Order: sequence, then C-alpha cells, then structure tokens
Amino acid sequence: MSFDALKSAQATLSAEREGLLQLETSLGDNFVSAIELLSGATGRVIVSGMGKSGHVANKIVATLASTGTPAQFVHPAEASHGDLGMITQQDVILGLSWSGETNELSNLLAYAARFSIPLVAITSNADSQLGRKANICLALPKAPEACPNGLAPTTSTTMQLALGDAIAVALLQKKNFSAVDFKNFHPGGKLGANLALVDDVMHKADQIPLATPDLSLPDVLVEITQKGFGCLGIIDDSKKLIGIITDGDLRRHMSADLLNKQASDIMTPNPRSITRDSMAAEALQIMNTDSIQCLFVCEGGKPIGLIRVLDLLRIGTA
Repeated sequence: MSFDALKSAQATLSAEREGLLQLETSLGDNFVSAIELLSGATGRVIVSGMGKSGHVANKIVATLASTGTPAQFVHPAEASHGDLGMITQQDVILGLSWSGETNELSNLLAYAARFSIPLVAITSNADSQLGRKANICLALPKAPEACPNGLAPTTSTTMQLALGDAIAVALLQKKNFSAVDFKNFHPGGKLGANLALVDDVMHKADQIPLATPDLSLPDVLVEITQKGFGCLGIIDDSKKLIGIITDGDLRRHMSADLLNKQASDIMTPNPRSITRDSMAAEALQIMNTDSIQCLFVCEGGKPIGLIRVLDLLRIGTA
C-alpha cells in the first residue's frame, strides 16, 4: 500500500482541529477565574512545563510578555536546583503537563504551596497531582493525538498552545492593551515598522513646504524645488490646510500662461490628511488608496508635518 503524504497531513490537521473544537466547547467558569487570578498578579506569570509542554510554555511566555503581561519561563528540573528563587510571592504560576504527573514539577508545586503562590494548571487530568494542587485547573479534553501511534504530542500540544493564546488575548483585552502599547514591545522588524506612529516618521517644523493661495507660480516652483518633497501645502489666513500642489498638478496645468497664475489656480482643494498619533500603516493605506505620494499631518486642521511613501519605505512599512 503506497504512502499518501497529503492524506496524512489532512488527517493530522483534522485530528488537531477536532481537539481545538472540543477545547472551545469545554471552556467555562474556570477559565474566567483563571483570567481574574492572572490579571491580578502584581508580579509575573511564571510558566513551567517539561518536554514538549516546556516548549509550549516558552511560547506562551513570549506571547504574554509581548502583550502586556510580564512573564518568565522556569524550567521545572532547574527549579529544583536553585531556580525556585526566581519565583516570588507576588507571582502566579501557570503549570503545563498533559498527564499532570510530571515528576520534575513536584518541587515547584511544593514551593508554591509552601509560600502560598497561586497556581493555575493546564492538564488533561484534573485528578492528577498538578490538577489537585492548583488553585484553578484548566482541564484539556482528552482528544486523540494526531500521531497514528497515539504517542507523539501533537493534538495535545496544539490545544496547550491555543489555550495559552486564549489566555494571552483575554488578558490583553482585560487590560485594554492597545496597538500603541503593543508597539512599545515590538520596535523592530516588519511588525515594528507597521506599528510606528506617523509622529515618529513625519517631517516637521520649517521642513514642511507651505505657502498662501496668492503665491505666484514662479515662487511655487522655487518652494517645491527647495524643500524637495515634490509638493506644497496651501494654507489660509488661519494657517489651516486648504489645498495641495504636487508635481502632477504642475504637469496637468502646463500651458503658455502657467507662470502668470497663482497657487490657488492649480491647487487640489481639500487634500487628504492624517493625525500625528495615527499608525504609519494607516498613512500607507491612505496613500495607496488615493494613489498619492505624500500626506500632510494636521492638528486642528493646521499642518504640523508631512509624511511620504519614501519615508515609509525607509522604515520598512511599505
């Protein structure tokens, strides 16, 4: 009988999907209580697990820490050799073990009980050592592993990972953790670039090319050339933005009498703008949608900055 790799993959995903469906329907009051306990910690969430559960625990720590919940992984075996000192009475422990009988967790559980450190368990066996000693037990459904031998942790670790994500997302929502907060923990890479604020990227102060509607076209050309942005913002007597002139506007109005005109004759009125506290990614979306290369940043209708597609390319947003 020939091996069908595609069929194998589909069976694996089907088994893990079934496990996630069972997990979804099994959540109840204990999950709500766990979120209350974890969110009330004045210290960190200490996450621990052995073997594959330990690998999942490390990922949960990373997700928690990046979404506003201070967290640390403590290896259960190393905990017995001094790393218990990493855990304080202000912390909450989140322990992972499919069986709930992992020997390496024993000293950590005893330490938690001795110093009254709250413990949340993630296990498939609520009657296990881990389940019984936990303040709150999040029992995983005993869904079959995707491994055809029923041995390799597959469905079980998928459920652990998904439950960790559910905990992290619930905590960030409870804490009103915003995209701006998220940016503080993700300054690098593509994600950091997308989370940059317009204020971080825009050109400011005397760099902004601005003029009044009565500026002559020869002076418009000089101003656009000197500032080097390929555009010029037009402001009224109250300093509010009322129009924009771009290189494209100059080309569209090219005629023999062009130099006899004023800025108001060729400007595009009511140009799009954005606020300084908007995401750089939002500025990019506006520019892509409107097919424009630059965008004025306004506060109370008055231009305070300018951002270009080139600026977004430079930081990696575009």
